[in-house]
Amino acid sequence: MNGFPWGAFALNLTWAAGAAFAVMLVTFAVAVRSGRHRIVDIAWGIGFTAVALVTFAASAGEGELVRRLLVTALTAVWGLRLAVHIARRGRGHGEDPRYEALLAKAPGNRNAYALRMVYLLQGALVWLVSLPVQAAQYVPGPPSAVTWAGTALWAVGLGFEAVGDAQLARFKADPANRGRIMDRGLWSWTRHPNYFGDFCVWWGLFLLVCDAPAAAVVSAVSPVVMSLLLIKGSGKRLLERHLADRPGYAAYVARTSGFFPRPPGRR
Repeated sequence: MNGFPWGAFALNLTWAAGAAFAVMLVTFAVAVRSGRHRIVDIAWGIGFTAVALVTFAASAGEGELVRRLLVTALTAVWGLRLAVHIARRGRGHGEDPRYEALLAKAPGNRNAYALRMVYLLQGALVWLVSLPVQAAQYVPGPPSAVTWAGTALWAVGLGFEAVGDAQLARFKADPANRGRIMDRGLWSWTRHPNYFGDFCVWWGLFLLVCDAPAAAVVSAVSPVVMSLLLIKGSGKRLLERHLADRPGYAAYVARTSGFFPRPPGRR
């Protein structure tokens, strides 16, 4: 097995950054035209897909083909499913309250502030979090058992995300559930099946790099950053702060795991 091609991977980092920022800049132009910055959430999954596709092209002749195809496909399936889901969820709605609150603090031009604080920041995060997607495509040698374990963990994560999102969408579509807390299906096992699913997806993708230990060390920042964002950052913590005063939410918190799934009612 040949060593990891650090020179080619370093050049790829530039290509990947260009892909991530290109998606965000195009999205910014569309958002300014439409007057809704919430569409940047759609670009999150598209950005990762763009990075995976660009890296697949750039890594030709360097990494092992099966792993390259695998990591590109896993990233694109996850990213495009998420983008479609968010687009459907936001259809017919105005600006997201999160972005309204953020832009209310703008010291000058709101769009210029959004470009700096939302689009460029998210482009940088896409580039950073996608390090395993990039590095895996340069790993030499055939996939090992660790690669397939990562694929299985990715599948568990995608399942939690997709099923959880579908269950919540059906719940919200029923007028009888207006104002109620979703505590059925996967939502009775964890208060955040979609965030837990994201957690599994990114740790699974990280395992696809682990046949090259030095590259895995470099890429480990990705699942760590994503885990912190999901649990301590803009994911779980922010959402629970928003829901804290809703009737029945305190009881739901008391009986349901905050992140990692557990059988309903177990402490």
